[in-house]
Amino acid sequence: MKSRNLMTAVFGAILKVVIAVAAAFVIYRGAVLCYNYGYRIFTEPAMTAGEGKTVSITLTEGMSALDVGEMMKNKGLTRDSKLFALQYLLSEYKEDIRPGTYEVSTSMTAEEIMAAMVPAVQEGENTDGTE
Repeated sequence: MKSRNLMTAVFGAILKVVIAVAAAFVIYRGAVLCYNYGYRIFTEPAMTAGEGKTVSITLTEGMSALDVGEMMKNKGLTRDSKLFALQYLLSEYKEDIRPGTYEVSTSMTAEEIMAAMVPAVQEGENTDGTE
């Protein structure tokens, strides 16, 4: 009877240690993944070095950030569509990007692509919507 209780206690302790190690491993891997993804939001390099390839992109009314990211990935402008969507949502250009067709290059970073998607303000136009 005593040996059975001892065996149960030992197996219970081993199980608790295994669960604690597994939980620590999952937390560590999750933290590394989140850090790397967060780091890439601000430092993701362009797809190609040098001049790159010019690509025409068309933004339509009602496209979500994920739609734009998916289009950028399909056109070879980014490696990760969800990362581009996060970059778009966190960018200073988010409110200024308008539907239209734009010429961008695979040698441009995400921020440079977004800057290219902001139409130039015409002389005499107000950016605040007033006349």
